[in-house]
Amino acid sequence: MDSEQMQTMSYEVAEAIAPTWERRREAIEEVTAPVRAWMVERLAPRHGETVLELAAGVGDTGFEVAARLGEEGMLISTDFSPRMLEAARRRGAKLGVANVDYRVIDAQRIELAADSVDGVLCRYGFMLMPDQAAALAETRRVLRPGGRLALAVWGPPERNPFFTLVGAEMVARGLFPPPQPPPAPGLFSMDDEERTTALLHDAGFDDVQTEELPVAFGVTDAGAYLDFVADTAGPLALAVRALADDERERIRARLEEALAPFATERGYEVPGLALAALAR
Repeated sequence: MDSEQMQTMSYEVAEAIAPTWERRREAIEEVTAPVRAWMVERLAPRHGETVLELAAGVGDTGFEVAARLGEEGMLISTDFSPRMLEAARRRGAKLGVANVDYRVIDAQRIELAADSVDGVLCRYGFMLMPDQAAALAETRRVLRPGGRLALAVWGPPERNPFFTLVGAEMVARGLFPPPQPPPAPGLFSMDDEERTTALLHDAGFDDVQTEELPVAFGVTDAGAYLDFVADTAGPLALAVRALADDERERIRARLEEALAPFATERGYEVPGLALAALAR
């Protein structure tokens, strides 16, 4: 599959999961709160600045930044999926955030002038882009001298069982293709600190700081877990949605066994790990 085909598939997936991602917004934000807080604090947005958010989804990370920019500042909230952007627009309206410009933008070809923004945010976006090097170079291009990029991606698969338990079962049954190694895009395509740092350096960033951030996914049972994956997990989500009832039940039963080590009084708490980076 070439880059253009991968981009088309990524677009179709984003459009398909946008409604369920919006519905799951509160649960997603609860899980990723430590990541969002890290990104906002390290970006250190200042009054009057312009900040660009790429692959914003429903936009919560950017909206938190917008509150610090003041009336003279501006958040440019973007996604390459129009349905995702509409979800962000609804969320922004509900929050009453006024200093936001919503745009459909492909991060690999950012339609902004060079040296036009003070900061860039991208949470769980770069890892899914077919041409990560191009996206990071474009990010560097639109940043003013002294500008900052705060990003987050998922860490290695062995530290993220929430995704791998379902993925491994689907792959083993021939229901989902095995992950391809980098530079192919995917949940774990930027899980390596050295590779991510090298990508940032190659894009023109001189100062790169990384940090691992643990998170936890809470689910009540294996069925709820499978439902959450089907609503949020990109290409894997669509594969889970396509399961026949009997196959889904077999996978659910296997997941009950796999989830046992993560049992709590209220269900299960499955660990995860994000890799965050601040680059200048």
